[in-house]
Amino acid sequence: MKITVTEAASKWFEDEMGLTDGNGVRFYGKVYGNTPVHDGFSLALTRDDHPKEVYAETEKDGIKFFVDEGDEWFFKGYDLTVDFDPELSDDVTYRYEENGELE
Repeated sequence: MKITVTEAASKWFEDEMGLTDGNGVRFYGKVYGNTPVHDGFSLALTRDDHPKEVYAETEKDGIKFFVDEGDEWFFKGYDLTVDFDPELSDDVTYRYEENGELE
């Protein structure tokens, strides 16, 4: 799994969550909602500066963005792009792209 965070999304995390160099964001699946790849589950995030068992990660502007091994089920087979466009939403958006890593 590859995680891509755009420049606009990185700035959103800095502005909206007050994140700076050394901070982290964990993405995970939660019950309720829908995504293009899961019915009944949605993507959530939380600040987490101390990742432990990492399934996938990337760093952008000194901030670590990652998924724990326990949430592999939600992301397996997909790469995740996190973006922000203020004309479309007040929040970050997520794009899932199949990567051929399904079992």
